Amino acid sequence: MLKTTACNLLLLLVMVAGLSVPAVAESAIGVTTGVDLYNRYVWRGLDIANTPSIQPAISVDYSGFELGGWGAYTMSNEASESDEIDFWLGYGREMESGVSFFAMITDYYYPNAGVDMFNFNNHDAVRVDADSTIPDPGAHILEAGLSISGPTSFPVTVSGYVNFYNDAGSNTYFQLNYPVVVNETDLDFFCGAAGGSKDNPDYYGTEDFAIINVGVTATREINMSSSFSLPLTLSFVVNPEAEISHLLVGISF
Repeated sequence: MLKTTACNLLLLLVMVAGLSVPAVAESAIGVTTGVDLYNRYVWRGLDIANTPSIQPAISVDYSGFELGGWGAYTMSNEASESDEIDFWLGYGREMESGVSFFAMITDYYYPNAGVDMFNFNNHDAVRVDADSTIPDPGAHILEAGLSISGPTSFPVTVSGYVNFYNDAGSNTYFQLNYPVVVNETDLDFFCGAAGGSKDNPDYYGTEDFAIINVGVTATREINMSSSFSLPLTLSFVVNPEAEISHLLVGISF
């Protein structure tokens, strides 16, 4: 049963890739790797673990398609249940008008949450133990997302995401981003909102539509030598729904 479900999910990813708009012809395969170090892992206004976080990533792109993996690992054994590994498959393209889009499917997986990696059950799955049934949800939450960015003259990005597998509440999230450059520093202003869910309100912390992620991210290159620099990122994030704020700092390698 699990193998059948896993095959069905893989088939879905392949079908989505096949339905994408034909890509612009390219001849090279690009590979990107990196590691980020943050004082906290805050995602969409939510503090995932009250500890510093190491976040490695790798992605491969070809002709507009992108396949990648990203992880977040805490520096505390007490918070290891929040360790996360995500995989995504996406496709992006820039139009002649300067408008670009990126569509993706993301697989969220938490390796220390006590669920077998190969358990691809949906949220309502159960298993029979003696004369009783026990909830047996899978280890993977699947999310579909789409972001659309305007041209240089109007560089606003609008994005939306929805959980379509293994989330009883089918939670949604929407965000607006507006980038500017001030004194060689890239600033990204953002505002994000959760659609809310009465079936699974814990996912974003709300049963109703609510703004949960407002702030600004500043990124600047710190010159370490004449040939080496490190990107430094500072973010101020406010979650109005949870009535909490975060000041984040990160370095990318």
